[in-house]
Amino acid sequence: MRIDKFLANANVGSRSDVKKLIKKKLVLVNDIVVSDASFKVDASTDEIEVSGKSITLRTSPRYYVMNKRGGVVTATKDHLHKTVMDDLHVGLREQLFPVGRLDKDTEGLLLLTSDGDFAHRLTSPKHDVEKEYAVGLDALPLKEDLLRIEGGLELKDGSHTKPAKITTSNHPDYTLHITITEGKYHQVKRMFGAIGRKVERLKRVRIGSLSLDDRLAAGEYRELTTEEIDQLK
Repeated sequence: MRIDKFLANANVGSRSDVKKLIKKKLVLVNDIVVSDASFKVDASTDEIEVSGKSITLRTSPRYYVMNKRGGVVTATKDHLHKTVMDDLHVGLREQLFPVGRLDKDTEGLLLLTSDGDFAHRLTSPKHDVEKEYAVGLDALPLKEDLLRIEGGLELKDGSHTKPAKITTSNHPDYTLHITITEGKYHQVKRMFGAIGRKVERLKRVRIGSLSLDDRLAAGEYRELTTEEIDQLK
C-alpha cells in the first residue's frame, strides 16, 4: 500500500496533508525518512511514524453517528449525487458503510460502521429496533387517521405496516413524532400518504437507545462511546 493512502486511512490526514508531512520529512518507515508519497509499505511488518508518533491501522470495528444533512444520498458511492460518505474524513470513507438508509431529503441520525453483524442487528425486521422520526406534515391529521397508523395500516401497494407509536412534537417545524420498528421503502412518507397527508419534512431523532446528539450540526459526526455501542448491541 502507498504510504499516503496508508496514512490517510489511519486518519492522519488527507493525501494532500500527508504529502505536506512528507515534504517536511516528518514521515519515517523503519527509521528511514520517506521522501515520496508513492513509497510502498507493508502495514503488518513496517514500523511507521509521523512526527515521532507510531501509526497503525485500526483493525477493530468502528462505530460512528452522523447528523445527516438533507440533499445527500445514503450510499457509499453514487455517480449522480453527493453521498453521506463525502461528509466523512477521507481516511474513514473506505472503512465505514451506512447502517440502513435515509432518503435524500431526510435528515438526522445515521449510524456508520465497519461491523456487518452490528448493522444487520439494527436493520433486521425480526429484532424490532425502534426508529423515531420527527415529521412535518402539510396539515394536522384527524385523530381517527392517527389511530389507523398506530394500529398498523395497509399501504397503497397492498402491504401492511406494523403498529407504530405517535406522540406530539414541541418543535415548530414538526407536527408530530412517529416511532416504527421496520424500514420499508419510504415507509413514513407512505404511511401518512395512506391517510391523505404529505410529509414536508422528516428527521430521524432516535435509533434504539441512541438519540440524536444536539451538539452535532448537519453533516457532522462523532465516534460512539463504548457505552453507546454496548446499549445498541
